[in-house]
Amino acid sequence: MILVPRQLQRAGMTGSVPYYGGRLTPAQVHALEHPNEPLPPSLRLPPVSRSATTPKDPKVVRQLRKMRDKGVITEEEFTTISARVRA
Repeated sequence: MILVPRQLQRAGMTGSVPYYGGRLTPAQVHALEHPNEPLPPSLRLPPVSRSATTPKDPKVVRQLRKMRDKGVITEEEFTTISARVRA
């Protein structure tokens, strides 16, 4: 029984290891080399917070902010136009 196409077979493949084909992260390599050890803190992912995210400004407001920063429009014009867009 052929488990993988001949183009994907590797000389050292024993059949007990599935073909991955991609890159392994350092955490995956460590887990393969040390199967009974926990991951060191340097290889762990940072904790994910479930706090509410702030909504992004509309695209028009971001473009207006760039125009204000470049000096194309004044601060008053930016405030007036962005208030109309957000409302």
